[in-house]
Amino acid sequence: MAIGYLLVQARTAHGAVPISGVQVRIQDAAGRPVYELTTDENGETPMVSLETVDKSLSLDSGYSGEPYKSYEVFAGVRGFLPVHVSGVAIFEGERAVLPLALVPEGKEDGQTGGGGRQGTMEITIGKPAVAMEGERHQEGPLSSAYVLRYVVIPNPITVHLGSPASQAANVQVSFPDYVKNVASSEIYPTWPQEALRANIYAIITFALNRVFTEWYRSRGYGFDITNSTAYDQAFVYGRTIYESISRIVDEIFNEYVRIKGQNAPYFTSFCNGTTATCAGLSQWGTVTLAQQGLTPLQILRNYYPPDIEIAQTNIVTGVLSSYPGALLQTGSTGLNVQTIQTWLNRIRKNYPAIPVINDETGVFGSSTRAAVTRFQEIFNLTPDGIVGKSTWYKISSLYTAVTRLAELDSEGTSLGIGTVPPNVVLRQGDRGNDVITLQYLLDMLSEFYAGIPSVSQDGIFGNGTRQGVIAFQQLMGLSPDGVVGPATWNALYDAYLGVLENVPIPKPEEGVAIYTVKSGDTLWLLSRRFNTTVDAIKRLNGLTSDELSIGQVLKIPSEGVSPYFEYIVRSGDTLWLLARRFNTTVDAIKQMSGISSDALSIGQVLRIPA
Repeated sequence: MAIGYLLVQARTAHGAVPISGVQVRIQDAAGRPVYELTTDENGETPMVSLETVDKSLSLDSGYSGEPYKSYEVFAGVRGFLPVHVSGVAIFEGERAVLPLALVPEGKEDGQTGGGGRQGTMEITIGKPAVAMEGERHQEGPLSSAYVLRYVVIPNPITVHLGSPASQAANVQVSFPDYVKNVASSEIYPTWPQEALRANIYAIITFALNRVFTEWYRSRGYGFDITNSTAYDQAFVYGRTIYESISRIVDEIFNEYVRIKGQNAPYFTSFCNGTTATCAGLSQWGTVTLAQQGLTPLQILRNYYPPDIEIAQTNIVTGVLSSYPGALLQTGSTGLNVQTIQTWLNRIRKNYPAIPVINDETGVFGSSTRAAVTRFQEIFNLTPDGIVGKSTWYKISSLYTAVTRLAELDSEGTSLGIGTVPPNVVLRQGDRGNDVITLQYLLDMLSEFYAGIPSVSQDGIFGNGTRQGVIAFQQLMGLSPDGVVGPATWNALYDAYLGVLENVPIPKPEEGVAIYTVKSGDTLWLLSRRFNTTVDAIKRLNGLTSDELSIGQVLKIPSEGVSPYFEYIVRSGDTLWLLARRFNTTVDAIKQMSGISSDALSIGQVLRIPA
């Protein structure tokens, strides 16, 4: 009897918050229950075994049946929209992970994503693209065409869930997760490693070509790529991801195909090579070539020009810091080790299963290795206790997610969002504090709804804010006119308050304030600003050095902290800019400083809320 494996993960806010206590039911295609499971503190169920069919069928291009067995998964927990996933394919010997991105229910009516429907969020996976019979007409520029100056990894990448001109929703996902999803949606995970790598290189490069040439954005679309196989490559939001594919993507997600001597990603078109033929790569053909002993590059050169090569880009947008280029492991020392320790200690607040790091700051000892290994286990990385490229970027991206969520939560308090919507109608061109409130709500909700883009909080209702409003209105089943009237305001507040009630965002410890280090900060300046001492800050954070790194999260003793600190106005300062810089409001600065005018003079002393 052939056996495969399945692990279900329940998380929210781009993985920043695991959801425990989720009830998960797995049943077979006939509706018979197979397992009843519950997620743990990491938001995970145990890995379970499931019956499937023989692996050899997935290596036979002439087999007309399904070389896997399908299951259904139901998941639900109080405060979040229930999820039903159908078509979960299990392959022999393959470990599959089903990532459930749970969406908080609204405060009053339970309305959330999925077209504004109440009830269950439905995800249908369907069969892989390699088994589909439809023609592929991928069009795009070859390596000679370019728009961007550099090849960058878009993190996140924006995917349109339909053909280019359709009114389908957009979703934003991290680039590695996008590639894992596409590969799991396109091909079979049981193929030989060389075939998997060749296909994944083609998938990565195809997407980077779309981004590099701004294929869709230059045509006025608000996305990078579609999930239509007629135009681009398959992508099913919320589908299962296979371990054999995941491990390869973690290793090569920033590597791509190009012509020697050129920088641009080559246009790596492809098709299955059986029911559909094309001028590019044949997916089934890669299996035959791999079985003949060819390497991934040799396989690619069989379909693309013979002078192609594999290149690498280290420009990854949306992460805190680039990979240092050297492995961090037991015995390593220095600032990069301290950075990883800082990030893991912060992530641990959301994922308490990660053990405490008590090594000397900047020294990669046994407790650092233990924390790295547990992190790798939780996030499906090779658990070797070594920080390589894939582990570095995963830690970095998750740290970005957890700190951003905490900062947004804090910002909502400082902005005075309250529970009652503003009594005003907003549209493109408007400015002011109500626009800031709108932008904050959209920005916060974008962490939980993949279809809502992040919006800059500049107080100006521009096109970006309008697109965010339209995306929200579409998700809520409202008229997508981009105008924020009473119905949209109420839906925004219901969704926002639902997040606050249902998502367990970790709070600071009692007697401790949390501060994220910015450019120019020193321990001495922070001690002066928060009315404490350098030694007190170092002792609370276990620091042995005075060195700080941008993005580092510090605990600041809150006993005796002044409600304000003094700031001397410099050339170019405005109350608006200072409010943004110090995460407060114009009115709060004016009230604390005892001033009534917005005019400032150089040398003026202001009191800024701490």
